[in-house]
Amino acid sequence: MSGPAAGTADAATSTDVVCLGESMVTFLPSQPGRLADVPSFGRGIGGAESNVACALAAAGHRAAWVGRVGADGFGDHLVETIASYGVDTSAVRRDPVRPTGIYFRTATDRGTDTHEVAYYRAGSAASAMSPDNVPYEDLLAGRILHLSGITAALSADCLALLRDLTALRPGRPLVSFDVNHRPHLWRGGDADASVLLELARRADLVFVGEDEAEEAWGIVGAEAIRAALPEPAVVVVKRGSAGATVFSGLRPGPRSSNAGGAENAAGAGSSGAGEAENAAGAGSSGAGEAGGADTVTLVPALRVDVVAAVGAGDAFAAGFLSATLRGLPVRERVRHGHLMAAAVLTVPGDLTDPPARDHADRLAALDDDAWGRLRLGPGWTAADRAPEEVRTP
Repeated sequence: MSGPAAGTADAATSTDVVCLGESMVTFLPSQPGRLADVPSFGRGIGGAESNVACALAAAGHRAAWVGRVGADGFGDHLVETIASYGVDTSAVRRDPVRPTGIYFRTATDRGTDTHEVAYYRAGSAASAMSPDNVPYEDLLAGRILHLSGITAALSADCLALLRDLTALRPGRPLVSFDVNHRPHLWRGGDADASVLLELARRADLVFVGEDEAEEAWGIVGAEAIRAALPEPAVVVVKRGSAGATVFSGLRPGPRSSNAGGAENAAGAGSSGAGEAENAAGAGSSGAGEAGGADTVTLVPALRVDVVAAVGAGDAFAAGFLSATLRGLPVRERVRHGHLMAAAVLTVPGDLTDPPARDHADRLAALDDDAWGRLRLGPGWTAADRAPEEVRTP
């Protein structure tokens, strides 16, 4: 169960980010309304981890998605569509017995009372993933391994897989974990959402929303969330329209024996840096020393004319990881997350082409006043220059 040390492979062939999780075929409504009233649906794809992989590949990174699909037409569609974004799908496994998961949803925001989702994923091919049937040599080959709490909720075997992948081991890549609490997935299972706190504490980089931390763990506020997650080098607390707060700094003890992997992944360029240090962008030597104080970075959200509030969290994670791979400062990492999320929020589905890198870099470099005046609407990613897509009050 070991793979090549992250950051040591040939730069021309190594993978930047490997994403593991279930992807499903999603059916999008042709019009607003209850599922019972929608006359027809369009076919798309949906899956938190594959969304991240697609966004990263579209942004120019070497991304891979590892999952398990059925030997059916829906599985074919998933693999072909994800690969069309430039994602490496060579490690996806086919299950000859279990089907590919599918789901139907309404057009409303997931956070509203009128939102409906009908999942047909029980007993899916992905729910059978376990430490015994996934390709560890592919999972551990990237500079970053991105995981999500959704996978942990699918089955006892999937939870065992995530516990194994988040365990400290030689050559472990930087582990990114998006809590992604989905209450309906935890109903009636042997485990509950408290296990997400356990998994998050074993990661190097954590994404968690204030709302889901309160719902899953009863923890309120960004500072309290950081106190409950003392081990990760970076904790990104998403605060909805208020933006995001990032806690970054040296944590007591090394997170893995693979000192070089995260240094190269984050691009921090520090000497002898350890994995957690470089994830935080600390830029100093002596990783593993206890007592480093957090740097707290608050970045306001953008004002966006929302078309559909789906996929934004995955896009935010992709933007943050993209900027992390480029070694950008924490503020710019968050801003790139907001920009990638804004791209998805202004289209109907979970995926879209991100803004061109130089375009996003110009926006991320704006001063605080100009950033606060940004308002992005449908079509903004196609604009050639920043002022052309920005509307001010």
